[in-house]
Amino acid sequence: MSITLYSLCGSDRDRPFSPHCWKVVMALKHKGLSYVEQPMPFTAISEIEGGVSKTVPILRDGDRLIADSFAIALYLEETYPTRPSLFAGEGGKALSRFVEGYSQTTIHPAATRIAIKQIHDMLDPEDQVYFRESRKERLGKTVEEVAAGRDAEIEAFPETLKPLRHMLSHQPFIGGAAPLFADFIVFGALQWLRIVSGSIHLPAGDPVGEWFERCLDLYDGEARRVA
Repeated sequence: MSITLYSLCGSDRDRPFSPHCWKVVMALKHKGLSYVEQPMPFTAISEIEGGVSKTVPILRDGDRLIADSFAIALYLEETYPTRPSLFAGEGGKALSRFVEGYSQTTIHPAATRIAIKQIHDMLDPEDQVYFRESRKERLGKTVEEVAAGRDAEIEAFPETLKPLRHMLSHQPFIGGAAPLFADFIVFGALQWLRIVSGSIHLPAGDPVGEWFERCLDLYDGEARRVA
């Protein structure tokens, strides 16, 4: 069966940037599965596969369609059990749920406040209109109002990673000696920030930055291909 991953891009299709889609890219690479990526702009998502989801990632595997990054990871684990595990058991699934909550409630909002104007500027005009309207509704501020606090957000950003920094002072990956889907969750958030803003805004020698570099090197440097 052929696998297609629908992901998110701006005006440059060679720079897919969604944090949730990067989770799935890393999961597919971890499983050693071949796939074709189809990056789509925000305003085309509703047309994918007959409107199956309002958001990406969306995965087609043969006659199966799965939306949501965590659901896709669970599907890959169940469907391809002889491939390297994304969770290493039920404990890994529970860990990943916790990490997902931490990432989406702490890291994602900070990254949004840092990079919102850069994301906007990556988009085609039609998508810029959508982005402005949807973010104003979500955040209660205009793109420019959010971006006005960027310098302060960059200065504060390392503190949002304090729990991860503590963990990584004891082990090379969130999953322990090797990466698991929990690693890909946080990696996706920082890869998003790297692609749209050019940096993950951490000082040299930061354990989180060193972990991020290890993740960039995984799977023959797959994640480094997008800059």
